[in-house]
Amino acid sequence: MDDLEKAILISFESGGAVDSALQSQAVSYCQQIKETSSICSICIEKLWFCKLVQVQFWCLQTLQDVLRVKYGSLSLDEQSYVRKSVFSMACLEVIDNENAVRVVEGPPFVKNKLAQVLVTLIYFEYPLIWSSVFVDFMRHLSKGAVVIDMFCRVLNGLDDELISLDYPRTAEEISVAARVKDAMRQQCVPQIARAWYDIVSLYRSSDPDLSATVLDCMRRFVSWIDIGLVANDAFVPLLFELILSDGLSDQVRGAAAGCVLAMVSKRMDPQSKLPLLQTLQISRVFGLVSEDVDSELVSKVSALLTGYAVEVLDCHKRLNSEDTKAVSMDLLNEVLPSVFYVMQNCEVDSTFSVVQFLLGYVSTLKGLPALKEKQLLHITQILEVIRIQICYDSMYRNNLNSLDKIGLEEEDRMSEFRKDLFVLFRTVGRVAPEVTQHFIRNSLANAVESSSERNVEEVEAALSLLYSLGESMTEEAMKTGSGCLSELIPMLLTTQFPGHSHRLVALVYLENITRYMKFIQENSQYIPNVLGAFLDERGLHHQNAHVSRRACYLFMRVVKLLKSKLVPFIDKILQNLQDTLTQLTTMNFASREFSGIEDGSHIFEAIGLIIGLEDVPAEKQSDYLSLLLTPLCQQIEKGLAEAKVASPEDFPVKIANIQFAIMAINALSKGFSERLVTASRPQIGLMFKQTLDVLLRILIEFPKVEPLRSKVTSFIHRMVDTLGSSVFPYLPKALEQLLADSEPKEMVGFLVLLNQLICKFNSALREIMEEVYPVVAGRIFNVIPRDGFPSRPGAVTEEMRELIELQRTLYTFLNVIATHDLSSVFLTPKSRAYLDPMMQLLLNSCCNHKDITVRKACVQIFTRLVKDWCAKPYTEEKVPGFQNFMIEAFATNCCLYSVLDKSFDFRDANTHSLFGEIITAQKVMYEKFGNAFLMHLMSKSFPSVNCPQDLAEQYCQKLQGNDIRGLKSYYQSLVENLRLQQNGSHVSPYVNIIVNVYFSGNKVWFRPSRSFV
Repeated sequence: MDDLEKAILISFESGGAVDSALQSQAVSYCQQIKETSSICSICIEKLWFCKLVQVQFWCLQTLQDVLRVKYGSLSLDEQSYVRKSVFSMACLEVIDNENAVRVVEGPPFVKNKLAQVLVTLIYFEYPLIWSSVFVDFMRHLSKGAVVIDMFCRVLNGLDDELISLDYPRTAEEISVAARVKDAMRQQCVPQIARAWYDIVSLYRSSDPDLSATVLDCMRRFVSWIDIGLVANDAFVPLLFELILSDGLSDQVRGAAAGCVLAMVSKRMDPQSKLPLLQTLQISRVFGLVSEDVDSELVSKVSALLTGYAVEVLDCHKRLNSEDTKAVSMDLLNEVLPSVFYVMQNCEVDSTFSVVQFLLGYVSTLKGLPALKEKQLLHITQILEVIRIQICYDSMYRNNLNSLDKIGLEEEDRMSEFRKDLFVLFRTVGRVAPEVTQHFIRNSLANAVESSSERNVEEVEAALSLLYSLGESMTEEAMKTGSGCLSELIPMLLTTQFPGHSHRLVALVYLENITRYMKFIQENSQYIPNVLGAFLDERGLHHQNAHVSRRACYLFMRVVKLLKSKLVPFIDKILQNLQDTLTQLTTMNFASREFSGIEDGSHIFEAIGLIIGLEDVPAEKQSDYLSLLLTPLCQQIEKGLAEAKVASPEDFPVKIANIQFAIMAINALSKGFSERLVTASRPQIGLMFKQTLDVLLRILIEFPKVEPLRSKVTSFIHRMVDTLGSSVFPYLPKALEQLLADSEPKEMVGFLVLLNQLICKFNSALREIMEEVYPVVAGRIFNVIPRDGFPSRPGAVTEEMRELIELQRTLYTFLNVIATHDLSSVFLTPKSRAYLDPMMQLLLNSCCNHKDITVRKACVQIFTRLVKDWCAKPYTEEKVPGFQNFMIEAFATNCCLYSVLDKSFDFRDANTHSLFGEIITAQKVMYEKFGNAFLMHLMSKSFPSVNCPQDLAEQYCQKLQGNDIRGLKSYYQSLVENLRLQQNGSHVSPYVNIIVNVYFSGNKVWFRPSRSFV
């Protein structure tokens, strides 16, 4: 053993048996040898005489690397030497030395690597340099199994490394593959096909492994060789004989089935494909799929049948003549029963999409006037396939019930897996609605009667199909109970389903009732059944907390639909909910497992919707509400007291309990209308006012706890809608507390509340706004940067995002003030100091803000301020300097310069809407300012952009007319002409700058600043 062999053995050693430093040294030595000029000779010699498989593999790998990287730099003699040596090894050409080693008799990984070296040579040399490689190789096949096996490995390697499109290929590889395939088709493919036939015929019994290898090799080549070489009177009978021979191994029979599948799947013209499919007489293998479903043969035959069915269906779609369609449909009808059997009982090949195939088949039935008996039978079989496919695996039953990590993963996986199956199911439902509904009825009946251990999964699947059916039904069909629905819904409501204690069954059962409430609305005799399902152990009292919390939400949705129809049942409902409500109002938040729509608070909304109806007697209504509000307010008061003395560990729990109580009260109040609590039953309104008093204490005692601020703010929103103007006495205190020490994020919520108040009460809110606005403006203008926000990547921090959101909300706030007759708020002595920064912000925003909707809102504000603050021309100004500001700053910068900028895209719908607001603003300015506005346009604005005087005069004339649409069209045309006139330089020196504005007497002063973002 020389040094190289020792180094190779050391470098291949694993498991820590060799010192790492020594191993590194060995790898370096091997790499050093690899770089020598005589490396090819060294490797060939080792391959002939060294019996160590590690050395053989290293030498073959090195040869392959050298050929791939340095082939062009090798001399012709070196290329010839490698070619002849490697080919001799592969074909068992013995050299004149009794010590020579036969590499082809080595382990599979060495033989595969030898094949890869040959494939690399073919890549570079076939057919121009080494044109006879395949023909020469076939002359040696008579040497027996060893050479035949090697020949197959070379062909398989050629497919893996070059031809197969199952792997990504470079453009060069695709070109070489085309060259190799074209040459092989002309030169040797017929001979190779004949060799396949002869070898399989000869070795089918004596060497089944070799026969299977040859058949697998043949399968790979069918896709690109002449189909007549294999789909002929010799090969097809042989392949089916092999498939049907009980005495042969499953490996050979399965490999033969793979070859037939390759023929079936070969891309061909449908006119040629259909006769081929007919001649196969595929029915011969139908019976094989009923054998051992876990066997390799059944798997291969299943893939053959499904692949065959796909191709027949494709022919049916692509052929137009009635005769060929009839033939293809006959073939399809023949194979479908076996395909359905495969889908239900066998492992389906991964390349076959059950859903896509069945969708394709169902689509062929859509246009038929009526379905035949056989087609109706197929529809039923498709539905059975869907039912089986959507069933959960019973091995996950406990996991899915407790919804642990495994159960959650399985539920997510099945939810994704089921999506396409439900699409297929609804498609089937539209093609054959009666068959589908009868199938669901029978599935439910069978699931109820079944004593199978799988009844939980079967019941869940049947109920899921019923639920999915509702998605494709019209509201009218659901109301009238079309088809079997009038039978299915009563069956749903009156049947005690097995496995109802399981989370999956209970949830889908309640979801079904909620989905089909339209039917129950029209058939109120079933309301007691609905209430029973939700109020007993099937719903709100279910042993699984996931179900009981979900039932709260679904019950609320049911109540919304039934409302007044539930009045006779109020006492029963409240009696059944008493323990649930007690549990929710006394439960420590640390023990709560849920959040969002499953936190249980929706049960309060459901109760509120019922007891808030005017159909409920006034005295009873007060009693009901008191029974609910009193413990909730007590929970808040208790929570406040405990939170004050709570440890840091307990404090979040106390706060969370208070949060839940507020959410419950908020939800409860949703059922009470403003008219009821303020006009017809003021006693109810008084109870909510008292509750509001309790909640406002939270802002005093814990003003900085954001979750509580948020929940109290939400309740104030609700009380504005519920109490109407009677909430006014509470607003000063509430707004004062919310405004105290509020951060930018909290200020956003505060502005949203003010927007609601303004929209609700309009000018009635003037006094409050005159007190609140200066404080709000002072806070906001103090934190928003006057030079705008940075736009470079990475410059926007979380704090900056909050300020950006605050600024966006401010635009809406200012717009709401201006458009609700409250613009005088801006002019009070306390607010006057903020007029300049407000004008500066609005002017630059309406010119340059990236959000077009913000620019539009700002223009609307200016338009409204002109209407409010400016009388007719030549009268005394209400706001000295404002008219000059609008003419000199707004009209020039916003109405002219900003629209000339190339970023102002008239093709964009939002931009076009902004342009309409700009036109309206100019029209209003002309009505209020008269000739002063026109003179500025003619003398300063238009000349500054080199606008021809005649065009400017035409615009001014249209501005004085009444045709707004014509004015808008003309101004757009004028702007586009000015852009072209400026040779694409659309940006004026005044665009994209901030103009600081100062009012002083009746003059406006401007000072340019940095760009606004």
